Amino acid sequence: MNPNLESDLLRTLIAIADTNNFTRASEIVGRTQSAVSVQMKKLEDIVEEKLFERGPRGVELTRAGEKLAKDARRIISLLDQASASLRSEPLNGIVRVGIPEEYGGTVLPEVLSRFSKLHPNVEVTVRCGPTSELNAELDRGDLDLAVVHEEIAKANGEVLFNDPVVWITSDEHFQHECSPLPVAIYDRGCWWRDWAIAHLDQREREYRIAYISNSPFGLQAAASSGIAVAILAQSQIPAGCRELTAEEGFPRLQGTNMVLRQRTQNTCDARLGMAQAIREAFHAPVEHSKVA
Repeated sequence: MNPNLESDLLRTLIAIADTNNFTRASEIVGRTQSAVSVQMKKLEDIVEEKLFERGPRGVELTRAGEKLAKDARRIISLLDQASASLRSEPLNGIVRVGIPEEYGGTVLPEVLSRFSKLHPNVEVTVRCGPTSELNAELDRGDLDLAVVHEEIAKANGEVLFNDPVVWITSDEHFQHECSPLPVAIYDRGCWWRDWAIAHLDQREREYRIAYISNSPFGLQAAASSGIAVAILAQSQIPAGCRELTAEEGFPRLQGTNMVLRQRTQNTCDARLGMAQAIREAFHAPVEHSKVA
């Protein structure tokens, strides 16, 4: 195997791993789709392995592809950290960042730790809230960048990772066997709510809305306490709960991407530095995929 792996090839591989789609990956890395295809053919030739195959959800990594993507994340993270550490002067100024509240106690500390070590003179303002509010604040100019949930069909930002939306239930209760099914869902206006109701209606499943919340913590509490089954991002399944399976009549709903959106106006080094800290934190092997 040729050991000369170019960082651009690895960045493109990561983008494909995150999106399962060559077109969306090309938008992230700033290349045409044909150029991305050429890159990945070159990478497969270098490693002498097949890295991709077509799956029901788009382009999927082979076992060799998954292993290389895992190593690529570590390599790119080290390269980016090395580049940042070579700045002649630490950054200063102000940066305003928004992040979903469910990541406030998990990924956010990692983001702030990474950023503050390199740029202790930057004043950081953090807003934790639901995606709809964070998007609105970003569009108004009240935030410089935000991490938000986004439907897979959309491409309004840089994909950090894909988080399937699943049905969950308590390990100790059996509400998923009840009829009508007690359901905990988000308040009106949330597309996850629409997905859940459409899923139940299509399967002609009798249900009743037993609990409504505008917070993922409220849905976690409803499932944990045995009040109802709930819909949540797979990464937010709390301890004492589990994902319901297709065999039990609960296939996964449409996936959701965690996306980094940034203001296009007033680009500054502080914002770019925070964006890099967010990328590294979401891609790092930290336990943001499990809720304690």
